[in-house]
Amino acid sequence: MGLMLHACGIPEITIKKADTQLPDRFKLNLAEKANSGTVKWEDFFEDPNLLSLIDIAIANNKEVNMMLQRISTAENEIQARRGAYLPSVNIGIGADGEKVGKYTRNGAVEENLKLANGQPFPAFLGNYQFGLFSTWEIDIWKKLRNAKQVAVLEYMASQEGKNFLVTNLVSEIAHAYYELMALDNQLENLEQNIAIQQNGLEVVKQLQIYARTTTLAVKRYQAEVAKNQSKKSGLMQQITEVENRINFLLGRAPQPIQRASRSFMDIKPKILNAGIPSQLLQNRPDIRKAELELAAAELNIEVARANFYPSFGIKAGIGFEAFALKYLINTPESLAAMVAGELVAPLVNKNAIIAEYKNASAKQIQAAYEYEQTILNAYTEVANQLSKIDNLDKAYRLKKEQVDSLAQSIDVAGQLFKSARADYLEVLLTQRDALDAKKELIETKLQQLNAVVDLYRSLGGGWQ
Repeated sequence: MGLMLHACGIPEITIKKADTQLPDRFKLNLAEKANSGTVKWEDFFEDPNLLSLIDIAIANNKEVNMMLQRISTAENEIQARRGAYLPSVNIGIGADGEKVGKYTRNGAVEENLKLANGQPFPAFLGNYQFGLFSTWEIDIWKKLRNAKQVAVLEYMASQEGKNFLVTNLVSEIAHAYYELMALDNQLENLEQNIAIQQNGLEVVKQLQIYARTTTLAVKRYQAEVAKNQSKKSGLMQQITEVENRINFLLGRAPQPIQRASRSFMDIKPKILNAGIPSQLLQNRPDIRKAELELAAAELNIEVARANFYPSFGIKAGIGFEAFALKYLINTPESLAAMVAGELVAPLVNKNAIIAEYKNASAKQIQAAYEYEQTILNAYTEVANQLSKIDNLDKAYRLKKEQVDSLAQSIDVAGQLFKSARADYLEVLLTQRDALDAKKELIETKLQQLNAVVDLYRSLGGGWQ
């Protein structure tokens, strides 16, 4: 970043372009030009229930609708600034009356002049006007045209802001939908475990009758069943809250959410391609928005600089003017015309103009830093998600092996307990470990799907 002096003494700020060099960790396969971020969300997601939810949300979400109104405002601003550098033409009608003193210049003139037909001036002289009036500021320094271009860039930035909002909305709904499916699977897993423990409770009760076990074993089993039934109520509350969160994103009242939770554990995470760095810059709406805002801030400096220069204006008018209505449209006697030009330049007390220019310069610097930060954040997000997907895939495979082994050990522990070759605590701990391992497996599957959605969003997908 540097500071240099413009020819007329106005400070001009130059900004170093953002360093968009991609970290080596991101460069997994630069030869591959495909980018998963360019895939439309209708093609990326395969669950018809999820597709329906996203479609409703994009149409009804309140934040999206508010953003659309801001876009409409930005579009109107273009029209307003376009009209600023065109001539303005107005039609006007005016009337006034005046009585001048006899011993004044105008009074002496009226005293010695006669009106039409030799009639003297009336004591109260009227003045009626009707005509067209035009003003036009000649945009020599391109101040007005640059201001219009700033409005265009801000409008385009608002469009990218809407795209960024849609990208996040799509990912947020997908996260909530997968979380809801995961909770359904957690609930099913808990219910299966409760059924196993209730069956074990009946077994120990029978064994107690034959003095094969003690009351302690019965009580421990009863406590375990009660604990898991309590967890069931908590899970059902979480399901309700996630459903309501999805409905809120959809802009509608609470209602059941259709989903296919039984197939949750069979969902295969998509394999995404990060593409090349330039595609990330092209696809991410937040980067494109920051770039447009930087360009608008740069033009705003030109607009602020133009305030130091003289402005040229032309005023013109043509119409009719007479002291009485009956003479108003007489031509050529009542025909009046006016043309004038003006040159105005600030001379003393330029503090307000200087302050405006400094503010524009500061905003440009701020926009440049924001642009750099947005790019850096995008690269970081993609690198993190690529690593996360890889590590979660390894963790899921290992966790799956653990769950399969513990599921088999439940039956083994039960048989050993019935044959008095294992303690009831071993059975309880095995069942508890199996429950926890299956819960962690479901959570890992959820993390896998969320990581894929996050990478899709980080690549700039979801808004197309």
